[in-house]
Amino acid sequence: MDRREFFTRSSKKIVKSVADEVADSVRVRAAKWIRPPFALEEIDFLLACTRCNECIDACPHEVIFKLPARLGIQVTATPALDLLNHGCHLCEDWPCVSVCKPGALKIPVKPDDADDESDERFFPRLAIATLDSKHCLPYKGPECGACQGICPVPGAMVWDMTRPVINEKICIGCALCRDACIVEPNAINVRSKYKKLS
Repeated sequence: MDRREFFTRSSKKIVKSVADEVADSVRVRAAKWIRPPFALEEIDFLLACTRCNECIDACPHEVIFKLPARLGIQVTATPALDLLNHGCHLCEDWPCVSVCKPGALKIPVKPDDADDESDERFFPRLAIATLDSKHCLPYKGPECGACQGICPVPGAMVWDMTRPVINEKICIGCALCRDACIVEPNAINVRSKYKKLS
């Protein structure tokens, strides 16, 4: 390796290291909110989003809102999902995604080896939902069933006799079960998919 090659390689490693560190830092901050369906990786999302509000206006269920200024200038007015108060209905035609001209929300291209005959919808991972059995009525005795049949993702919420169970490997965190829950405090907790990094 000559001197020029040594410095070229070293520079690339330094640039990659800095870029990785910035991306990790952005992901940790993103643990405080949940992005709309098919949002790019957080740092790419921030670079692409123009804060045009088109996705907010396109949401028929008013689940998307603008992040407030107190969260910092880098994310101010960027869209996020209010899954603590509403569930994302996973609209058939993804109106919030289809209006995103800059591509900050973007449905991934179907892989070449994907089964063309499959009629299963592809759902994006929005958040992480967990069930708190301390607050869920069927775990305390009385029957409930408020969330039964509400989950749009096959296998994400299953039933152990009369008790709901969330399969975290399949659940995408749309929070429709939280929206349907009738107890206070709510038995379904929803957090950012980046939360584990914070």
